[in-house]
Amino acid sequence: MPRVPKRPRYMLEIPEAEEEDSSSSSSTCSSSFPSSFSSSSSSCYPLISSTPSTPEEEVHAAAGTLSPPQSPPSVCPSPTVVASAAPLSQSSSQEEENPSTLQALPDTESLPRYVIDAKVADLVGFLLLKYRTKELTTKAEMLSSIIKEYQDHFAVIFSEASECMQLVYGIDVKEVDPTSHSYVLVTNLGLTYDGMVSNEHNMPKTGLLILILSIIFTEGDCVPEEEIWEALNVMGVHAGREHCIYGEPKELITKVWVQEQYLEYRQVPNSDPACYEFLWGPRAHAETSKMKVLEFLAQINGSDPRSFPYWFEEALRDEEQRTQARIGTIANTTAMASASSCAISSSFFYPE
Repeated sequence: MPRVPKRPRYMLEIPEAEEEDSSSSSSTCSSSFPSSFSSSSSSCYPLISSTPSTPEEEVHAAAGTLSPPQSPPSVCPSPTVVASAAPLSQSSSQEEENPSTLQALPDTESLPRYVIDAKVADLVGFLLLKYRTKELTTKAEMLSSIIKEYQDHFAVIFSEASECMQLVYGIDVKEVDPTSHSYVLVTNLGLTYDGMVSNEHNMPKTGLLILILSIIFTEGDCVPEEEIWEALNVMGVHAGREHCIYGEPKELITKVWVQEQYLEYRQVPNSDPACYEFLWGPRAHAETSKMKVLEFLAQINGSDPRSFPYWFEEALRDEEQRTQARIGTIANTTAMASASSCAISSSFFYPE
């Protein structure tokens, strides 16, 4: 299989809120909510255009010009900060057919942006609390507790809050009962680790893990460490600098997630001085798949996995390999069970 050329550029950004007190420490979380967020045009993942058909074109489509952080790097985004990036490259017909765009326009035009941002921030905080306590929530509860007098704007507020939960925290707000409009909050892509440990003040960290797994997949299954940090630095995530959501990111990425077997962190052969690279770890392969990651990337970019034939074919090959592995496991288990059964029967009829 041809290896995808490495491209160290990603259009990734979590805008950091403006610092009101310049004396605040590097781990301080600002309470401001970014006014630039728009659910119809934001993503903290490699941007995917709708037309690439070759490996080179698809990698170029995922690449973009790095946007500088919107505030001094010492400020950490608040727990309710959402991911934001430049608008996706879409055709006019795609924009016209995008239901979230059509749905959001009347709401955002009739209500000041800062009001929507404040309500999205409140709703994200509410949803994080529900995730911690493992409780369901309903549309009625969100309306009465958070949205209140802005009930006519529930659709856009809920859409943006859900997107924030997905991109920043890796939490999916999933409807479980369309009749009562009840929702459960679960980690995305089938991943079982959220990084919260036992500290109730910790934030879910699955969003950052999904981002790194996405980069590794779209960059040919193996990415140099410096390229990972190049992408994360744009988001205000820096090695050795405490982050209010992710903690000390180098410790999290190169030790915790390696120990949890979500990532493989290995030295590049014959590199001097030593250089390191990242791959998916065995737990990532076990809990999620390339197809799930591609479907997620396509979803947040308003596209379809088949629009990216190189990545889609790679994801299909991965699915086939996983299926063959499962068939092999079942065959081995059956053979072992049969052999065991024969041994038992033989000992019954022909005792020593």
